Amino acid sequence: MRLSTQARIGLGRAGNALPTSGLLEFAAAHAAARDAVHTRLDVEALRPAVQNIGLGAPPVVTSQAATRSAYLRRPDLGRMPADLSSIPESQADIGFVLCDGLSPRALESHGVALLAGLRDALHAYALAAPVIATQARVALGDHVAVAMGVGTVIVLIGERPGLSVAESIGIYLTHHPRIGCADSERNCISNVHPPEGLGYQQAAAITASLVHGARVLGRSGVDLKDTSRDPEITAANGGAA
Repeated sequence: MRLSTQARIGLGRAGNALPTSGLLEFAAAHAAARDAVHTRLDVEALRPAVQNIGLGAPPVVTSQAATRSAYLRRPDLGRMPADLSSIPESQADIGFVLCDGLSPRALESHGVALLAGLRDALHAYALAAPVIATQARVALGDHVAVAMGVGTVIVLIGERPGLSVAESIGIYLTHHPRIGCADSERNCISNVHPPEGLGYQQAAAITASLVHGARVLGRSGVDLKDTSRDPEITAANGGAA
C-alpha cells in the first residue's frame, strides 16, 4: 500500500510513538512545505524561460502585498494589483497569468512545461503573451485579464504545500473574467506535479476541454464540467479535447 500512495500509512511504531525514521521524514516534509511558502519567486530566471515558449515577452506585475509576510497575513492584498501599466491590450481569445501563489517553487518547477502544454492544446485560439504575477492570488488574474481584454483567463498558481507535496500547481479558468468574479464562476484543475500528480499533457487536455465548453455554454464555473475523458461527448464536440 505504501508503494501506491504518498500518504503516510504503515509507518510502524516505537512503543507508543513513531519510529525515529518516520518522525524525521515528517519533520523534513514540514520544513519543505514551510520553505515552499516563504521562498520568493526567481522572476529573473523564470521570465526568459517563459519567453522561450514563443507567446511573447512576459510583463511582470505584483500585488499590493509588498512583502511575503503581508501576502500571507492579508489575502485581500494579494488579489489586488499594484500597477498594471505594463500590461499591453491584446484582444486575444485567451490570456495566461503565472502566479507564485503559496508555492513559488511549484511555478519554477512546473510552470514553463505546463504553459508549453497549454500552448499546444490551445493552438486553435489566439493566445496573449503570458503575464508573471508575484505575491499573487487567483483573483489578481481577473484584473490582468480585464487590462488585456481577453475573453478567457487561465491562471497557473502554486498551490498550498502539504506534507506530501510541496510543489504542486493549480489551474484556474475563468470565462468572461471581470473584477469581482466569485470562485463559483471559475473552474479549477489541481494537483499538477508529474510524475506523482497530474501530468502536463493531461492537465492541458482537460483545460482545452473546459475552454471549449465555456465558449459553448457562455460561462465557466459550477455549470461547466470536464468532458475530456468522455469519448462520446468529445466526438459530439467535433473532437475537441
